[in-house]
Amino acid sequence: MSGTTTATGLLAAIDGVGRDPKRGGYRRHVFDPAERELREWFVEQAQRRDLAVRCDRNGNLWAWWGEPGPGAIVTGSHLDSVPGGGAFDGPLGVVSALAAVDTLRDNGFAPDKAIAIVVFAEEEGGRFGVPCLGSRLLSGAIDPDVARHLHDQDGVTFAEAAAEAGLDPARVGRDDEALAAIGTFVELHVEQGRGLIDLGAPVAVADSILAHGRWRFSFTGEGNHAGATLLGDRRDPMVPAAEMVLAARIAASEVDDARATVGRIVPNPGGTNVIASTVDVWLDARAADDANTRGVVERIRDMATDAAARENCELTVVEESYGDTVVFDAGLRKTVSAALGGVPALPTGAGHDAGVLAAHVPTAMLFVRNPTGVSHAPEEFAEPADCEAGVTALATVLGQLAG
Repeated sequence: MSGTTTATGLLAAIDGVGRDPKRGGYRRHVFDPAERELREWFVEQAQRRDLAVRCDRNGNLWAWWGEPGPGAIVTGSHLDSVPGGGAFDGPLGVVSALAAVDTLRDNGFAPDKAIAIVVFAEEEGGRFGVPCLGSRLLSGAIDPDVARHLHDQDGVTFAEAAAEAGLDPARVGRDDEALAAIGTFVELHVEQGRGLIDLGAPVAVADSILAHGRWRFSFTGEGNHAGATLLGDRRDPMVPAAEMVLAARIAASEVDDARATVGRIVPNPGGTNVIASTVDVWLDARAADDANTRGVVERIRDMATDAAARENCELTVVEESYGDTVVFDAGLRKTVSAALGGVPALPTGAGHDAGVLAAHVPTAMLFVRNPTGVSHAPEEFAEPADCEAGVTALATVLGQLAG
């Protein structure tokens, strides 16, 4: 491969895969046709670089420069997206890793330690609801039986989708061999926020990730006719569900730097002239630490419970995923920053596979400036020059760690 390979050029090669006709942007979910096409593309790109490719038992793809084994320097990200997501969230880290390998090789670098590029499965949780599912399974952060029974909006379980993709669902779960292979993990990612805009810098390192989780609030009432049922006779679960959306904003505003979001509401049966019998509402909540995050959720739960009681409805709340505050390895962060000439360090409110792995191995992240400050939307962006600055930074870091 030639060192003229660029991150933006590689992104352009997958630009047409998985376009979202409803919102714009992309709809790429684990093991769906678009994501599987991207996985095939990655395998092809890795093989063109003479990297040895394998898929682990949890559906994560690995491409090896050097002999696979413990203590490797690992980089990479994910290829799946949220519904209607941008072009950079995930894929930028994967294509930058490929381009960084090209850069190192063109500079005559021969690694003393093996370097691997990993593509994690289901980072966004867009299909089965649990973010960072591939890295959670690998590291043992989720019970494999729970994972096997996760299902998408069509009722397809993770076990069924994995089997269709050629995996053995009985073998998903903690993978000590794969975990031991990671001596150090460095993930490059487009910034999901405005930190680098305000700093006027193209690249930064991460210092921490906010505590965050997802909860499903299920309101149960009584399905009935929209025209024939008087207001006083109703047990309409949509009413407390609506109040819960407002409660999320109220509760988050009471805690410094907290965020609470309702991005998905599913009424059953969902007819225009039907009072719903149940309404499921998904809450995403984040704050600086565990106590504040859980405090926000409890405040929302209390307000939602009161709202349900006023409408004579029932409420159940299920925690679907949770990650405590992550502080990245300080020594590795200093090493990475120094290698890059003292680039700034930034916190992030977004979760990442690096955050899951940080409990097990030294982990660092590089952020590339996003001039829109927008993510999880089609407007997400990174300038070509900043993308290449990210490749250069990643190549420098990998070279130092593997050399």
